[in-house]
Amino acid sequence: MKALVFHGSGESAWEKVTDPGIQDATDAIVRVDAVTICGTDLHILKGDVPEVRPGTVLGHEAVGEIVDAGGDVRTVRPGDRVLVSCITACGRCRYCRESTYGQCRGGGGWILGHLIDGTQAEYVRVPHADLSTYLLPGAVDSKDAVLLADIFPTAYEVGVLNGRVRPADTLVVVGAGPIGLAAIATARLYTPGKIIAVDLAPARLDAAKRLGADAVAMAGEEAEQLVADLTEGLGADVVIEAVGVPASFEACTRMVRPGGHVANVGVHGKPVTLHLEDLWSKNVTITTGLVDTYSTPTLLRMTAAGQLPTSSLVTHTFPLDAMEEAYDVFSRAADTGALKVVLGAPQHDALTVRTP
Repeated sequence: MKALVFHGSGESAWEKVTDPGIQDATDAIVRVDAVTICGTDLHILKGDVPEVRPGTVLGHEAVGEIVDAGGDVRTVRPGDRVLVSCITACGRCRYCRESTYGQCRGGGGWILGHLIDGTQAEYVRVPHADLSTYLLPGAVDSKDAVLLADIFPTAYEVGVLNGRVRPADTLVVVGAGPIGLAAIATARLYTPGKIIAVDLAPARLDAAKRLGADAVAMAGEEAEQLVADLTEGLGADVVIEAVGVPASFEACTRMVRPGGHVANVGVHGKPVTLHLEDLWSKNVTITTGLVDTYSTPTLLRMTAAGQLPTSSLVTHTFPLDAMEEAYDVFSRAADTGALKVVLGAPQHDALTVRTP
């Protein structure tokens, strides 16, 4: 088969690799019908995630069809159309029993495209398939479903829920890329009083407005002054960091009010200064987190009911074998206006699907 293979910092190629096969009785093999590119993939290519070894197939999000399954797989079978989660869960370790699947110690967590071959390929092996894939309603299109593999649960769990967004809150989302936009969309479920989006790209700020931001600002002093003006100098109740660079994190800590929450979602490849000389007395809660995907079933039901604006985040589509072109477009988002790119994404017209 062909796959997008990482060859070291700044190097990758769409090339022939060995077909995946069943290695453990809990594995499934999925033929990839739709896949997307994550900002984390760009961090890997920059060398920010050193655990990823050269020769690894990248990608951790996909929709596809089960073509083979190990003898211990019970909830899915060949022919089923599934969502492949970015997080793999063994279901047995302490963390999985607490629904914190991202910290799985039984061979799961974030492993696809990280510690093992990932989804940016024609086929992918999915370990612990019972808890790491989700049967898809036939009415949910692949390009919508693939956004539930990572960005929507990440934005919702690590941003909105960890940040404890509540009704009437002032929320600032720093970074209006796909994660930030998904945070805006899911934060609206909690009816915050104001949502302020901050970014450097005018096109992304326009997208933030379309998804429900009440105000937008360019990153820098303009954003901090706007937050001060809209909160009478108090600061925001919740600030979500969705970029992953030192300057944006430090800006978040300046914009949050005493007693407020900073929810870090961004993937950081460099050290960040934590200004405890300013924060120690302000009762600020700072959370970090890798997504656990415990919210995926809920988000899937909402998508099936038309309650999440998934399609509006997809700006570019490509055939699966145009992976290198898709990476180029996604990596130059400031020039191309790319939010989410989806590769493959065939239409699926079936209206029913087997239930386990």
